[in-house]
Amino acid sequence: MHETRSLNRQSPREEQQRLLGQRVEWEEMIDRSANTKSPVMEDNETRDTTAPERSRSSDGVPDEQEHGQTPTVYRVYKRRWFGLLQLVLMNIIVSWDQWLSYSPVANTAAAYFSTTSSIINWLSTSFLFAFVFASPFTIIALHRGGPRLALITSSLLILTGNWIRYAGTRASPPNFPLTMIGQILIGLAQPFVLSAPTHYSSLWFSPRGRVSATAIASLANPFGGALGQLINPFLATKPHDIAPMTLYIAFISSVATIPSLFIPSGPPTPASASGTHTPPPIKQTLRLLARNANYILLIFPFAIYVGLFNALSSLLTQILTPYDFTETESGIAGALLILVGLVAAGITSPIVDRSKRYLLFIRILVPVIALSYLAFIWAPGTRTVPAPYIICAILGAASFSLVPVALEWGVEVTWPAGPEAGSTIL
Repeated sequence: MHETRSLNRQSPREEQQRLLGQRVEWEEMIDRSANTKSPVMEDNETRDTTAPERSRSSDGVPDEQEHGQTPTVYRVYKRRWFGLLQLVLMNIIVSWDQWLSYSPVANTAAAYFSTTSSIINWLSTSFLFAFVFASPFTIIALHRGGPRLALITSSLLILTGNWIRYAGTRASPPNFPLTMIGQILIGLAQPFVLSAPTHYSSLWFSPRGRVSATAIASLANPFGGALGQLINPFLATKPHDIAPMTLYIAFISSVATIPSLFIPSGPPTPASASGTHTPPPIKQTLRLLARNANYILLIFPFAIYVGLFNALSSLLTQILTPYDFTETESGIAGALLILVGLVAAGITSPIVDRSKRYLLFIRILVPVIALSYLAFIWAPGTRTVPAPYIICAILGAASFSLVPVALEWGVEVTWPAGPEAGSTIL
């Protein structure tokens, strides 16, 4: 008997592959059902309860059928777009607020605060440390309260941080430490909205729309950076424009936080089988992630990618201005980096949604990103705009297409762990 148990016991890796195979099989069955029976159901529509939508029971049989009960009705609701729109808005605001408020006008801000550009860089760098500090609290908030709690928490931090930051710029003389405190508070808000898209799409969207939903919400964050790169140099052409620029951003941010109070905590009925899945406790989730070889292999290159992209976006003005580029030209380069990337991601995300070829896309995009960074080494030395503009456009297209693919692949390979922990760590 002891020998029989040993032969039947599966290794953690085999068990993970079995679970992943079940998930792919169930979602393919969902897609086939949707294509042959009816389109995705919206509000006030009833879906055929005989459709083979599966919950994740151990043997692949629907739980309801196992117990002789009526199968679960899966439905998507029009109101999911309201929550997705608010996630987009919050990601735009938190990026424009914290990441790239002052970097595009680093020299002008340095003159206003009577300091150096290196010190101004810390206004952007501070969010990285704030993000790390807030990440455990983000995992807890998403695990216990879902996207609604995360959005409300982020809104409060954004609201407080913006007006503290404005108070720092309005002080006489300008108070840089107070501005930094406001900046850090906004930085603490960022992981709550940046880590929410995968959880939200899993809760509210069917398998056929999750990658696109995750892409829309996740890529709104760098779009906010593009707005900062493009608009802020025009708002602050002189040192005394820094305070009005901060006021405009604070007012827009305050208005944008209000809809977070009206986000539903979850759909009345699940959108798919994954919407009925209860993730394991946080400690067990972290143990699953630590033992997952696929996830570990994803973390390290993704961390390098994020670090390089944040460094280039934050320091682009200071990289180009020594080579006779203006702050406006540097801002356009940064905007190209992000806007072209958003367009490319809008094209590739639906393709990935349909094909589910996550690894193929990752293997294509990573070498393109690496070559683009290598080519950018020589771009400023040309002292002409075409080289940095073209390279930034290619780099943005590849980088932004990679983000939703990597995030969704992380969710796939870490199931049955909840999406909040894996996404936050990434």
